[in-house]
Amino acid sequence: MKVSLVFPPFHHPALYNLPPLGLINLATVARLAGHEAQVIDLILELREGQLPGGQSLYRACAERIAAAKPEVVAFGAQCTTYPPTVHIAREVRRLVPEARIVLGGHNASFVARQTLESFSWIDAVVRGEGEETFGELLDVWARAGTPGGVAGLSWRSGGMIHENPDRPLLDDLNVLPLPDYSLAPALERYRRACGLSRAIAILEVGRGCPHRCVYCSESALWRRRCRTFAVERLVEEMTRLRDLQGAECFLLAYDQFTAERQFVENFCRQVMDAGLHRLGWYCISRLDTVDADLLRLMRAAGCESLCYGIDSGSARTLAFIRKQIDPGQLGQRVRETTAAGIVPTLSFVVGFPEEERVDIDATLLLALQTGIEGNSNPLMQIPTVLPGTELHARYGPRLVREVDSYFAQGIEFDAGRRCREDEELIDSDPLLFSSFYNLPSRALPLPELELLAAEFPVIVNLYPKTFRILCAALETPPSILFVRLRSFARAEAAQGLTPAVCFACFPRFVAGLADQVPGAWRHVFDMLTYESRAIEAARPGAPSAAGNADLSGVSTWRPAVAKNLALAELAFDMEAIVTDLRAGKVRADYPHSPSLLVFRQAEGRLEVSAVNAFAHDLLRRCDGQAVWEDIARSLYARHGAGSGEEQFVSDCRAALMQLRQHQWLSPHPNP
Repeated sequence: MKVSLVFPPFHHPALYNLPPLGLINLATVARLAGHEAQVIDLILELREGQLPGGQSLYRACAERIAAAKPEVVAFGAQCTTYPPTVHIAREVRRLVPEARIVLGGHNASFVARQTLESFSWIDAVVRGEGEETFGELLDVWARAGTPGGVAGLSWRSGGMIHENPDRPLLDDLNVLPLPDYSLAPALERYRRACGLSRAIAILEVGRGCPHRCVYCSESALWRRRCRTFAVERLVEEMTRLRDLQGAECFLLAYDQFTAERQFVENFCRQVMDAGLHRLGWYCISRLDTVDADLLRLMRAAGCESLCYGIDSGSARTLAFIRKQIDPGQLGQRVRETTAAGIVPTLSFVVGFPEEERVDIDATLLLALQTGIEGNSNPLMQIPTVLPGTELHARYGPRLVREVDSYFAQGIEFDAGRRCREDEELIDSDPLLFSSFYNLPSRALPLPELELLAAEFPVIVNLYPKTFRILCAALETPPSILFVRLRSFARAEAAQGLTPAVCFACFPRFVAGLADQVPGAWRHVFDMLTYESRAIEAARPGAPSAAGNADLSGVSTWRPAVAKNLALAELAFDMEAIVTDLRAGKVRADYPHSPSLLVFRQAEGRLEVSAVNAFAHDLLRRCDGQAVWEDIARSLYARHGAGSGEEQFVSDCRAALMQLRQHQWLSPHPNP
């Protein structure tokens, strides 16, 4: 049969597009069974400008599919793309009436009957693990038979809807053929379309999750069984993707990658033996399944980044969602991860239905603590209710539509808004399109929760230490202080709390609270300076040139501090305060202890160095305008005691050369 496997359109500017591995797997099975299969990635074609935006998009998508004259059209739809899938399928039915239309994926698997009851133009839904089910379905249709014996299938026959028994999960994933990437667009097209620096491929490592988190459809789909592919097969697949498809980086698809230590160790060692460790990879992990030794091994094997699902800082919330982690491990694990050279992404959720404000604040405080540790990426969301989850079963009647969560974005095809036909479809059935709905929370109104989720990570990234001290000084919970900051920022800037707006507004916001901050907490203002200087040092990026000194023009040298360097003169021992904060101690009453600091951002890391008054004054005068000898003579009165002026000038020259060797000064002699 002639089969088109379709990735429905989606576009989110903050996300990139990768080849649809699930559809490639199905296409591989179909081709090996003698069918003619192709993968149509409408997300990619939309990014490449081959498809129009606006209300004509779905018709254009259907015409694109119909042009291939398929006998079977199979859509791989997730929660966000379910409405576009339904509309495009209806257009395909009109253009190619004889074609069979099939849906698969997480969302379809859990609402198969409702989908067939609601949309008469869809012929069948493949539930759960699809390779064997889809292959058998094609064979039956090729013989003009009926699929009554195809396990895992819901299908339509005349006016009747049939739901065949579930198909058992594969005991051994290795019986599946290696995905044939030649059926999909080249990786290079994805790299170009998304403006990526490297070509990224998805590597499916395993399937399943044994946990019972109330919001997760992944564990429900795989019936809480965990299976992995053989390490030898994974290494072979990575090698083929590198050699044949030009893969330069891998996204490892498996929620439980680090669940079995022996598996991870074997994977890392075989990846290194095969010379694949020079290619970067990203994975998902848990706080309780890694340690410093394993993280170092993962980094040596190429791991660049990983995601920890933290969810909440509230023990009560963690019990409600059945998340079995110890948030107390978080700080140590972040330190171990960053020490290994891996960047952790930390995922938080705020606004579960049974939460109170105190639970939200516990999560915000935990997120702030990770920001104080530094070198991590916070990701915050409000809960999404997905079909197949316990949230869907328990709270379905309470769903409302107020704000768009993370899993409801990406189909704003009509000049930045969702198409009217999509809105009408979503409105028609809350349970079928539940990812576009919300659960009210006791803690806060939904719009306030959404603002927290979208913008609190900006504070975590830029000013976690100052914000944390300010909460303690004012005895104000972080959620309330954030509302005050948000109101202040909105009065100054129309847009939301972007990093640029935060950098511009937050110092003035803190200054405006000066008369409310008790005297014992005055170090909060020095911490504001400390974090502002750190941001200033980071903004220009690291210099690419080394600080090799060219002495030929030194007599006319007008030294300037490097662009990635900032200075601060502070009244407290900031190192001691930062050490306390990292240990979770938020204290008042620090003694005055002046400190002179140099902030330098290089290779993605912030260096903070204490310097003496001479070095601080010398750097402060290096503005690119004064000749170095004039700078030296201007410092003589304060710092030249005990030596003659000419000797002092000579010493200053040596000091400048040393600063340049350390790349604290611009490498250009006369900027």
